[in-house]
Amino acid sequence: MGTKACINRLQKEYKAILKDPAPQITAHPAPNNLLDWHYLLEGPKGSDFEGGCYHGKSDRGEGVTFPPEYPFKPPSIVMLTPNGRFATNTKLCLSMSSFHPESWNPLWSVSTILTGLLSFMLESQHTTGAISSTQPEKRRFARESLAYNVRNPTFRKLFPEWVERHDKQQ
Repeated sequence: MGTKACINRLQKEYKAILKDPAPQITAHPAPNNLLDWHYLLEGPKGSDFEGGCYHGKSDRGEGVTFPPEYPFKPPSIVMLTPNGRFATNTKLCLSMSSFHPESWNPLWSVSTILTGLLSFMLESQHTTGAISSTQPEKRRFARESLAYNVRNPTFRKLFPEWVERHDKQQ
């Protein structure tokens, strides 16, 4: 479990996310571990990812993984949903991830981390965990993303509104 400062910070950030969510981003801690978070990024309109929903999974299998020393150390971030930009089940090398503790800023929050991830998703910069794909491939992944995600029991539990959306489309 995390330090008292870590737990207090993550609880505070979760309350802030629930009160004022960032556009196109949903995030929840795992039911049994406040250090493990799940996130959902909605593909922005006008992008190759439009209409997609992209679920995150960590190297431990329970979402964005925050170290017990958070906010003084950065989290690990992994994408679960195939998307054409990031490899699945691979730690992503980002300035706000555990790959680069030297560039980590303790003022960054769960919300700013995920906003940064969504922004980086729209770029073409190559890094560890990034992959290349064509525009049609990214659009196909976007169309298939919700059907892919609803097969995941954890996704179904944490993002029921997306499961309902999927069920209405069927």
